[in-house]
Amino acid sequence: MKSSDFPLPRHWWGKIILGVLGMLKGGMTGLVLGVITGHFIDRFIGGLRDQGRVNDLFLDTLFAVLGHVCKADGRVTEVEIAAIEQFMGQLGLEGEKRRAAIRRFNEGKAREWDLEAGMHDFVQVTHANPQVRQMFLEYLLNGAAVDGDITQAEQEVLFRVARALRIPTMAFVAMVNAYRATHAGRGGAYRGPQATASSLDQAYATLGMEPSASDADLKRAYRRLVARYHPDRLASSGMPDAMIEQSKNRAREINVAWDAIKAARGIK
Repeated sequence: MKSSDFPLPRHWWGKIILGVLGMLKGGMTGLVLGVITGHFIDRFIGGLRDQGRVNDLFLDTLFAVLGHVCKADGRVTEVEIAAIEQFMGQLGLEGEKRRAAIRRFNEGKAREWDLEAGMHDFVQVTHANPQVRQMFLEYLLNGAAVDGDITQAEQEVLFRVARALRIPTMAFVAMVNAYRATHAGRGGAYRGPQATASSLDQAYATLGMEPSASDADLKRAYRRLVARYHPDRLASSGMPDAMIEQSKNRAREINVAWDAIKAARGIK
């Protein structure tokens, strides 16, 4: 029987090597200490590999799901196509990368495309990266809202995405409401990370909060969003560089919204 009939589980080499070395030097105690040390080394190496996979899969999966979302209500409109093309430009996608994004978008809008199967690999590599999953859903919400509203059909697809990403239903509903408030009547551009808080109502929507929220709740929402969009945190999660640049714009939008709310409420 070949050794390949007994494949080793992923990221076990550190535990095996350090466990054996520990046993040779310190018996059973050395074995235990070696396995524990090897476990943390395996997790570190595995995290680096997963970051690379996140980078590779994020855009690939995003454009396929965008195609699926845009097609959900029966047809992809010219407004949606123009917005997706603008988004590609914002991300600096050119040449083969742009063609690949278009190819994946077209695959996603095909009737036979399986949403859950198409997201499978991305879901697997982001199991420990909730912030990346949240960002993924936010970009989809941007795409759904570019023509002025998120239709019921689009919302149903987005809910399936949120469920696959293990994003709680209440959090998903709050995100949809915030994007509806922010994008209402402003179709034609992929605005999410580029938007500015042009009114107080929109400022509250940017933070995902209602005007009736307390100062303490608003502060918590602001701090949570600032932490989510911190570029160093996103980079360590494996986000593509182009997405990190977009996230910096989103962070600026959040700060503008918070400044408007602070000024209106007299918050120090």
